Amino acid sequence: MLTAPLDHAAIAGLVPHAGAMCLLDRVELWDDDDILCHAVSHRDPANPLRRDGQLPAIAGVEYALQAMALHGALTDGEGSQPAGYLASLRGVALAVARLDDQAEDLRVSATAVAREARSFIYAFEVAAAGQVLLSGQAAVILPGTA
Repeated sequence: MLTAPLDHAAIAGLVPHAGAMCLLDRVELWDDDDILCHAVSHRDPANPLRRDGQLPAIAGVEYALQAMALHGALTDGEGSQPAGYLASLRGVALAVARLDDQAEDLRVSATAVAREARSFIYAFEVAAAGQVLLSGQAAVILPGTA
């Protein structure tokens, strides 16, 4: 199932991030296993992840985690995704030191590697202008229901 694009407002209603912490601008496409998002917030001087006026490349992991949360909400079909806990990062490779100096939009992609009821593993990639800026794999655990 390939679906239509989503804008920032639609994304904000599906991820557990509010205000400036909702970093993704739009979803280009998604299906049962993959999602491709775009972001412009890396160029915003008010980005909440900036430190000393710069956005370090490792902040790209948060962009990827938001894409994963969004994908979970979209494929689950039950509304917004609850906040999860990052259980592990593996194979994270940084090709640049920072993201704020990228003139092009960030392309944030995530592919489900394994999914269970309350946990999932995704491979992710953040790129701009055809260059991979960072990549890796993340495991997230969702809290249980009371």
